[in-house]
Amino acid sequence: MMDYPFFHVSHYIDGQFVDGGSRFDILYPATNQVIGSAPEAGADEVDAAVAAASRAFRQWSRMPAAERRLILKRFAQLIRDHEAELAAIETWDVGRPITENRSGYIPRIAANIEFFADFAVTHGSESYPMDNGYINYVLRQPVGVAALIAPWNIPLLQATWKMGPALAFGNTVVLKPAELTPIGTWRLAQLAHAAGVPAGVINVIHGFGPNSAGALLTRHPDVKLISFTGETTTGKIIMATAAPTLKRVSFELGGKGANIIFADADLDRAVAISLRSSFFNQGEFCLAGPRLLVQRPIYEAFLTRFQRATSQLQVGDPFDPQTRVGALISREHYERVTGFIDLARADGAHILTGGTDPVLPEPFAQGNFLQPTIITDVKPHDQVCQDEIFGPVVTVVPFDDEEEAIAIANGVSYGLSAVVQTRDVGRAVRMGSALEAGTIWINDFFVRDLRVPFGGMKQSGIGREGGHYSLEFYTEAKTICLSNQ
Repeated sequence: MMDYPFFHVSHYIDGQFVDGGSRFDILYPATNQVIGSAPEAGADEVDAAVAAASRAFRQWSRMPAAERRLILKRFAQLIRDHEAELAAIETWDVGRPITENRSGYIPRIAANIEFFADFAVTHGSESYPMDNGYINYVLRQPVGVAALIAPWNIPLLQATWKMGPALAFGNTVVLKPAELTPIGTWRLAQLAHAAGVPAGVINVIHGFGPNSAGALLTRHPDVKLISFTGETTTGKIIMATAAPTLKRVSFELGGKGANIIFADADLDRAVAISLRSSFFNQGEFCLAGPRLLVQRPIYEAFLTRFQRATSQLQVGDPFDPQTRVGALISREHYERVTGFIDLARADGAHILTGGTDPVLPEPFAQGNFLQPTIITDVKPHDQVCQDEIFGPVVTVVPFDDEEEAIAIANGVSYGLSAVVQTRDVGRAVRMGSALEAGTIWINDFFVRDLRVPFGGMKQSGIGREGGHYSLEFYTEAKTICLSNQ
């Protein structure tokens, strides 16, 4: 019998860990057993968190960036010092294999804080001398209270991706994690508290979205900007909610990325990259490449290798170092994902491998597990090729030439990311220019540089974050015109 922890999660408001509202259960996705509980924030808790952030903003926004950097660096170091613990918490929260959390994941979380702490100190400003002797210069000043709404699939990474620039540039934050994964952000609050982040600068509240904490937070008149990562429909609702108070919004929404494999690609490398882009985090990843487009001359050869490699992925206990595919986040989400497989079958598609539950011992037999699934004999316009499934399910479609690959890849409503695999540099340049996606990887997947813009086109989001793009979102630009008199 497994030993289960029990996490009594709290809100973190104005430097205090407090309970408030009714509590809801936290389930471990691999077994669906209760491993903790969290409080549901209501209007009182949301108002208290925003008020605390508003008060703290007066001091934090005026603090020299170099002083903020010292505090944020301590926070980042504590994240590094607790790497093993945070890796385990992310597995309890999400059901992701512990091996993935131990492979550089936690250092990336710390880097989100460190990078922007340094960037806020080292970035320059702008000046524009005029012919008549006047000089215009630009000041960048923090906006105010930022509502940060993180998703359940990579909660620690997304929380710090938003917190890092918001805090470094002098804003204060109210962070709401997804109700399915509250443990990690609660632990981040504890580490921030230990690092000496002043009371009210970081606030964490828990709860649900519609008619709950999320809606209350996004419509609050004292919240000045919203950074949200999640499902496209929810993004549209938040945008409408934020409109009456003209809040700034930055949205990273759904994705349906294409992984385009040309005949000249290194097949072994193509398979390895495709396994990661298809099944990392059980495919619950907005940047995933669940649409494999394979050039016809290598279609059969690639498919044979990819099927063999996929069928060898170990599914099961996320804490087993050999596990490569963990559990889906919830039973409801499992049923949604398997519903797409059923739909594909009904439409005449072929389930090449997977599509069924793995046979696992107790207590994992009660978990939300699904074998990695490859679907063939589909058309690009089929629903399974158009809608975001967000699970370990991929479709494989052949194509003949660049023009056809581009048409298929761009023929969805999303535009977050894509992968192109080819040894032809000219083709790589052409594809990168033609594809409608915010990030395009050539011969790799999920390589991230915090200096570059990140975001989506079309239904995949609004705005960009990263480097000076985050500076633009999390600050107000003020022009000072200096007279020569």
